[in-house]
Amino acid sequence: MENNVIPALRFPEFTDQWNSDKLGSIATFSKGKGISKADIDENGATECIRYGELYTVYSEVISEIKSKTNLDIDSLVLSDANDVIIPASGETQIDIATASCVLKAGVALSGDLNIIKSETDGVFLSYYLNNAKKYKIARLAQGISVVHLYSSQLASLNVNIPSPDEQTKISAFLMSIDKRIKILEKKKAELEHYKKGVMQKLFARTIRFKKDDGSDFPDWEEKKLGELGETFNGLTGKTKVDFGEGKPYIQYMQIFSNSQIDTSQFGLVKIEDGENQSKAQLGDVFFTTSSETPNEIGTSSVLTVEVDEVYLNSFCFGYRPNSLDELVPEFSQFFFRSENVRRKVIKLAQGSTRFNMSKLELVKIKFDFPKKDEQVKIANFLISIDKSIEKVGVQIEDSILFKQGLLQKMFV
Repeated sequence: MENNVIPALRFPEFTDQWNSDKLGSIATFSKGKGISKADIDENGATECIRYGELYTVYSEVISEIKSKTNLDIDSLVLSDANDVIIPASGETQIDIATASCVLKAGVALSGDLNIIKSETDGVFLSYYLNNAKKYKIARLAQGISVVHLYSSQLASLNVNIPSPDEQTKISAFLMSIDKRIKILEKKKAELEHYKKGVMQKLFARTIRFKKDDGSDFPDWEEKKLGELGETFNGLTGKTKVDFGEGKPYIQYMQIFSNSQIDTSQFGLVKIEDGENQSKAQLGDVFFTTSSETPNEIGTSSVLTVEVDEVYLNSFCFGYRPNSLDELVPEFSQFFFRSENVRRKVIKLAQGSTRFNMSKLELVKIKFDFPKKDEQVKIANFLISIDKSIEKVGVQIEDSILFKQGLLQKMFV
C-alpha cells in the first residue's frame, strides 16, 4: 500500500512516515458475551462493561469500571489489557463509531461489543479510530432502525499507524489533556455542589451574614408574594407567522435554563402600533406555567439588567415587585430557585400528563424575606460562586477545543 503518510502536527523527534495498512492486517477481532441490565450487581465479583456504557459513561480510555456482575466467570468473555472495544449495534451510524481502550485485564465484556486485539497501543488506536476514522467507520455500519457493525467491516478499514514510540507519546499526551479536563469537571461539580449546599443553609437561615459593623441583620419577615408585587401575562393573540422578526421577546427556554435572563438569546416577534402587550423591565421575575413533570413547574428566571422594549412569551407569566428595594433582582434569581421556595411552588402543579400552575395561587403563598442589605450580601456571595463556576466552565471549554484542534492535525 502507499506509504507516504505524515500528520500535520507531530512531536519533533519523530520524522518517519506512518505505515498504511488494513485494520484486519494488524488486529484480530472477537465478540463479547451477553450481560443484561438485570445481571448488574453493585456488589458483584467481576467488573464488567455493557455496550450502552460506551455512549454514556466512557470515553477513549477506560481505567475505572462502573459496573459489576455475579455471573459465572466461565460464561463470560474477559478483556486483556490494551483491548479496544466498539459497539456492534446502535441507534445511529455515527454513535456506533465509538471506540474505547480497556486498560485492565479480566473485565467482562458484554454482547454487542466488537473486541479488537493488536500489538498497536490500544489508547492510541481508540483516539485514532474515534477521530481520524469515525466517519469512515460510521459509513461501514449497516441497518435502518438498528445499525450493526461487523468485524469483517472493521477489518476492511484503511489505517495509518506510526512507530510504537510515537504511538506511546501521542497516547500519553492526549491522556494528559483528558486528565486535565476531568480535573476541571470535578472542580466544577464540587463548586456546584457547594453552591447548592450553601444556598440551602442561607435560605433556611441556618447560617446568616452579619452587617458590615458586625451586628445582626433583622429577622426575616413573612409576607405573601402578592403583598410585594403583582403578576402580568405574556404575549397574547400571536400566531406562528408573527415570530422570527420584529421586537425582542423572552423565550421559554431562557427562563427554564437559567436563573437570570440571558439577553443575547431573545427571540423576535412582530408588535403592531397600539398593541396592548406587557413589556418586561429590570427586576421582573418570570415563571413557566406548564411542564411535563410537577418538579419543573414554576421554574423562574429574573431580568437583572435594564432593557428598552422586550416582551414575554405566552407560555410564561411575569411577576413585578412593587419596589426593587424590597426585592433586589440579584437576590431574586437565587431566592426563587432555592429549595425552600421550590417546595412550595411545586405543590401548585395541577394535571396528570401535563402540569399547569395558577399565578393567582402563587401570589397567595407566604415566604420569608430579608431586608435589602441582607439580600445584597446573599446575592453578592452567590454571584461570586457563580463566577468561579463560570470561570472553570470556560477552562473546560477551552481545553476541549484545544484537544479537538490537536486531534484534527495529529492523525492521518
